[in-house]
Amino acid sequence: MRYLRIIPDDTKFGFMRFRHVSFAVSALLSVIAVASFLTISMNFGIDFTGGTLIEMQSRAGKTDIGTVREAALDLALGEVEVQGFGNEGGVSIRFGLQPGGEQGQQAAMEKVKRIFEPDYEFRRVEVVGPRVSGELVQSGTLGVLLSIVAVLIYLWFRFEWQFAIGAVIATLHDLVLTIGFFAITQIEFNMTSIAAILTIVGFSLNDTVVVFDRIRELLRKYKKMPAGELLDLAVNTTLSRSITTSATTFLALLALVLFGGPVISSFSYAMFFGVIVGVYSTTFIAAPVLIYLGVRNSGEVEAIQAETEAAPAR
Repeated sequence: MRYLRIIPDDTKFGFMRFRHVSFAVSALLSVIAVASFLTISMNFGIDFTGGTLIEMQSRAGKTDIGTVREAALDLALGEVEVQGFGNEGGVSIRFGLQPGGEQGQQAAMEKVKRIFEPDYEFRRVEVVGPRVSGELVQSGTLGVLLSIVAVLIYLWFRFEWQFAIGAVIATLHDLVLTIGFFAITQIEFNMTSIAAILTIVGFSLNDTVVVFDRIRELLRKYKKMPAGELLDLAVNTTLSRSITTSATTFLALLALVLFGGPVISSFSYAMFFGVIVGVYSTTFIAAPVLIYLGVRNSGEVEAIQAETEAAPAR
């Protein structure tokens, strides 16, 4: 039985010859991303800026989230998040800090109660202040940094040190561009965005490890093949798998982007962008950087040494 091959087995595309262009483009995009983060900043959501969380239960047992969202937006409280939760009829409403400090926040609460109290039972009201929001920012940043350190340690033990550094460079590249994406598009950055970033790290790392594993296998098999040709061969032989995996993920995320709505937009848009960047970084950043980090198989080194030693005798 013949299996479906999206990419022919004998594909010999020269990915490594584009490394100078890809490095230059990635460096430029990284500078733009960092500059955007420093100048434009991020559109932090209620999780990070503070605000009020209200949980309600419909007295009728059922509720229309769309109707609740429209009613909440009509209150002119600024950014408002409306989600269903728990059993049928559970609704949570979040809105940011209001002008006027505590009095302004209390006035906003009264507006919400006047609109929803006839039809909903208020189960929980919680105010998140700037101090708690700052702690969330620190915790989220620490979580991302620890994940990168864990990646470095894992790859250091599984592969040679060159592979570990190459994977971390590619991962940092993905993170920087994703942060720049949030800054430029001004998509709300909240706790689900942190989850998206960690998921992007996992997706990119998985794709990179597959290619690295093939590189290590080919290093043993082709002991005299030049590093550039060997890396091209490794990428080409894993290209079908990479395209299939990324395409199925891409289609699932496309459905979330088109039909997921504003509740998960921070996650779906970030993942949509991150999958594209992750596939690019594995092929054009992680693999080519190994050339500059000195990944050479022992057979090639021995051949060069033998030629060097034989040169004076001629």
